[in-house]
Parts: sequence; structure tokens; C-alpha cells
Amino acid sequence: MEINFLEIAQIEIDEAIEYYNYEVPGLGDAFLTEVLNALDRIGEFPEAWHPCSKRARRCQTRRFPYGVIYQIREQEILVVAVAHLHRKPDYWQDRI
Repeated sequence: MEINFLEIAQIEIDEAIEYYNYEVPGLGDAFLTEVLNALDRIGEFPEAWHPCSKRARRCQTRRFPYGVIYQIREQEILVVAVAHLHRKPDYWQDRI
């Protein structure tokens, strides 16, 4: 199944990469690797994670406090947010 992103979710990834690379060179690349690993797990087992709302699920990264919030649709998996889990936890709700 194809994985697509809302534009705002892609911006969240880019901003987190920039932030982590600013803090420690190369850490943003490690963050991107974690997100890509989460996306691989989602693509392989899209229903493996518990719903975090009526229409969305969350797959957490292992090393960073982020979750990939996504919807399973007929022809795609739509990533609606890459959310920092220690900040406003449900800020993305209006995207679905």
C-alpha cells in the first residue's frame, strides 16, 4: 500500500530534522532513519497499532519521542502528523 503525507506532516519531519541536526550534527539523520523505520513497519502491518482516535492510528518511533499519526484509507496510508509526544498531544485532530 502506498504511503502519502499531508504537506504539514512533511513540514513537521523537516523541522524536526533541522532541529536535531542543529543540536547535534547527524542527529537529524538518525531521526529521519527512525521515522523511515516506523513507516516501514506501518506499511508492512498497518493495523498493528492501536487507534489513537476514531479514524487514526499512531506508531511511535523507538529512539525519539515522536509518533507517526496515520489513517488507513482504501488505496493508501495517509500520514497526517509526525507528532512530538511530549507536546500538545492531540493538536493534529483537526487534520482528519
